[in-house]
Amino acid sequence: LILAALAVLGAEVAAREPVSGPAPEWVVSDDGSEVLRPDAGIAWSRCVEGMRWDGRRCVGSARPMDHAEAMAAAAARRQADGKGWRLPTALQLQRLSRGSAQRPGLDDTLFPAAPADWHWTSTAKLDTAPVNPYNYGNIRQGLNNDNVNRVAFLHGSAVHTGNGSTSGGVPRKRALLVRLVRRLEARP
Repeated sequence: LILAALAVLGAEVAAREPVSGPAPEWVVSDDGSEVLRPDAGIAWSRCVEGMRWDGRRCVGSARPMDHAEAMAAAAARRQADGKGWRLPTALQLQRLSRGSAQRPGLDDTLFPAAPADWHWTSTAKLDTAPVNPYNYGNIRQGLNNDNVNRVAFLHGSAVHTGNGSTSGGVPRKRALLVRLVRRLEARP
């Protein structure tokens, strides 16, 4: 009787759990240098900046850059190949690092030699909560509700591609890795 009750209870719990749909479709571009996500309408660079696709894998060395250099690298690549390359938003990069593999981090097949490290994003500010004036870290940095927006331009947001965690208080002068993303062109 107890086993039957547990079986019924287990069936009810299983029925309430959301059923996950199929995994998003990841498609490698014809030349292999991009990973496309048609359902989201975006394409990811297969290699981080500083590395290049040689037809089989990413070669070279990842090049850490400060935020201004990262923005300039996106603009230079956009101008060089005529595609709309840019820094990803924090949410896009977080989804990439959590959604392209069975475990946290980037899928080694889709993103070979992908460094599991902090990457710049285009998201300006992650935390919009008021400044706690009793927090010693805020006092030490001289932050209060009046000047927090003036200080925010000195910081950017980053995502760790090894585990998908985010940080919104990264000094923009810090050198981090860069993986670019772009919108897919509409087909006629």
